[in-house]
Amino acid sequence: MIITSQGNQFLKLQVGDLIVAANPISKNSTMKASRFGADICLISANHPDFNGADQVAFGGKQPLVITGPGEYEIREVFIRGLPAHSSYGKTPDGLINTIYTFTLDNIAICILGALDSASLPAQTKEALGEIDILFLPIGGDGVLAPQEAYKLAVSLEPKLIIPLGYDTPHATKDALKIFLKEAGENVTPVDKVTLKRKDLDGKEGDVAVLACQQ
Repeated sequence: MIITSQGNQFLKLQVGDLIVAANPISKNSTMKASRFGADICLISANHPDFNGADQVAFGGKQPLVITGPGEYEIREVFIRGLPAHSSYGKTPDGLINTIYTFTLDNIAICILGALDSASLPAQTKEALGEIDILFLPIGGDGVLAPQEAYKLAVSLEPKLIIPLGYDTPHATKDALKIFLKEAGENVTPVDKVTLKRKDLDGKEGDVAVLACQQ
């Protein structure tokens, strides 16, 4: 699997010719939107910083788009969307945030999206199951702040933690630095994470940081 970040929480996960895009930045966002073709598009929150499905319809690929809670199976990938809440974008009543879990290349993935609280209901935590790679927001301002993000990450016991949203204009100052201090890690951002299931053996809450590829 090859994982890259396109800014904010916009992810590209590729296994062979299968491409999964998560939370693509819309052309209506104030953030820079990038384009590539995807087979599956996961949208956690209905906000321009997350809902640019048209940005991953490109190069002959037209993605199947998932925009909310439920259970889905696309190209033999079983995806579960779990409801949560977000205060992202200062929407008066907040937003429905969907947490996605799925297995790709025999690796269990969890994307927390625009989650704003580290207090997940017990039934939600149970539904997440075992997590190999956890993607979580750490930028504050409507999503998890760095300290509470790390606290939640530890409680979910993933093998690998990848923080997102630390590089946006409205993120908490030094969000990544604060998060890494909480984790006791000194990690240099990389352009991509490339791994197989065996590469996760023996890992317990390790942290990797993706640099934006825009």
